[in-house]
Amino acid sequence: MRLMMALGQPSVSSLDAQLSHFISFKSRFSSMPRPNFTAVTEFIFEGFSIFEWHSRLILFVVFLALYLLTLASNALILTAIRLNRQLHTPMYFFLSVLSISETCYTLAIIPRMLSSLLSPQQAISIRECATQLFFYLTFGVNNCFLLTAMGYDRYVAICNPLRYSVIMGKRTCMQLASGSWSIGLSTAIIQASSVFSLPFCDANIISHFFCDVRPLMKLACADTTMKEFVTLLISLCVLVLPMVLIFISYVLIVTTILKIASAEGRKKAFATCASHLTVVIVHYGCTSFIYLKPKSQNSLQDRLISVTYTVITPLLNPVIYSLRNKEVKDALLRALGRKPLSQRLVPAPGSAPGHWAQASGISEAVTQAPIFDRSLGICCAYNRAQYREAHQ
Repeated sequence: MRLMMALGQPSVSSLDAQLSHFISFKSRFSSMPRPNFTAVTEFIFEGFSIFEWHSRLILFVVFLALYLLTLASNALILTAIRLNRQLHTPMYFFLSVLSISETCYTLAIIPRMLSSLLSPQQAISIRECATQLFFYLTFGVNNCFLLTAMGYDRYVAICNPLRYSVIMGKRTCMQLASGSWSIGLSTAIIQASSVFSLPFCDANIISHFFCDVRPLMKLACADTTMKEFVTLLISLCVLVLPMVLIFISYVLIVTTILKIASAEGRKKAFATCASHLTVVIVHYGCTSFIYLKPKSQNSLQDRLISVTYTVITPLLNPVIYSLRNKEVKDALLRALGRKPLSQRLVPAPGSAPGHWAQASGISEAVTQAPIFDRSLGICCAYNRAQYREAHQ
């Protein structure tokens, strides 16, 4: 005993005292009252339940009309591109893929949102909520990178028109499209598994009209700091990276367009990019405001902004980007059995070169090619000469 004390070791009696003290502390701790948690098995969307019945009915009619227009527009575009071989080009290939993605994107969100407008406080199981979040993220992220691929297509068409058919070949288009789908799928798997690995206790009212990442994290009864950091990193990669790539593309496009001497040529060149740029600004502007801003207590404002990129933007894509295009209009008229607008124009002697191009069915891209590159003017002049020889 003395030897143990000399070496600085505790005695047997002191060890017994410490052990008895630990056992008594453990018994007191185990007897302390613990909070009772109830595991959540289903969620309830708050949606637009704060509005009166007549306001929700108006929203239902408006959203239903926009949804039906979106489905009809995308169906018309896919039909026109499928039936018209002249539209089997990279630009319209990406448009068709975007139409399919937008249709699936709206199917994942809008039907349940319309149902909740008529019957508020509807419940959704955790499995159904996870499924909705998965498809929402898959198609939403896919749309972001498809818009980036379409921006690259416009860059090649304007800045490097002579090698456009070589660069934007079928293999390249398939790689860009499949890459967009792969990124969307992998992002959805990571985010959905990250969110639903959290425990959900007691609170089950989602302050949104669909299952989204941030509203779900607010209901978790665990520390979500690391999860929120991962979500922020993914948002930066999904939103900021495509925006930077599109911005670089348009800087190069504008630089090329400003070198054009003709004012009419510059106007036509800007017109070819205006539709895509409009969709990009609306899409990325709204989604960036929601996912890149700090935490907000104004959930109603977030819901109203979310309506823009879930209901309005999917309709803008086919209407602004496609249905205003002359080639798509001609394809739709052919599908309806009517004479296209380009064939109604009969070239007259001494008519402008553009009239010859419209009458001969030369694509709009070819007629505008001389404003991008002087050598393409020779190609267009050769095509017009062939047309004159064929009709003499």
